[in-house]
Amino acid sequence: MSHISATKKERDLVGDIKNKKAAHNFFIEERFEAGIALSGTEVKAIRAGHAQISEAFVKIDKAGIPVLFNANVDEYRFGNIANHAPTRTRKLLLHKSEIRKLKNAVEKDGLTILPLRLFLSHGLIKIEIAICRGKKLFDKRATLKERTEWREAERALAKFRR
Repeated sequence: MSHISATKKERDLVGDIKNKKAAHNFFIEERFEAGIALSGTEVKAIRAGHAQISEAFVKIDKAGIPVLFNANVDEYRFGNIANHAPTRTRKLLLHKSEIRKLKNAVEKDGLTILPLRLFLSHGLIKIEIAICRGKKLFDKRATLKERTEWREAERALAKFRR
């Protein structure tokens, strides 16, 4: 009995799948947690860690439904003929007020909606999306400089503590 629950725990402890490019290329303004409409083989592939969201983006379709594009979920290794298409569009599940905020940000302000991370929450696969504003080249340089200074300060503190 304990062996079965241990493997289930291991299966549920899949790490987050992150979009590292988003923080570098964009200012992140507001974050939302959304559900995703997935097929069975997609869920198994994501739990196995075989997904990528670095090139993905979100658009609001004509019906007012947020849709995830270019998210690559590899085919499930043990899937059969009913396996999913790796880069199909996926519907996102949000409250109406959240959809309204996203739609207004994109239409009025010209901002972008990007996925930041794909994660497991209470057995369900969720995606964290954010309203983002593009960075200029000098903004990217300033961010890199700040990170370098922060890293050097942390190292100096670590040396001092020893």
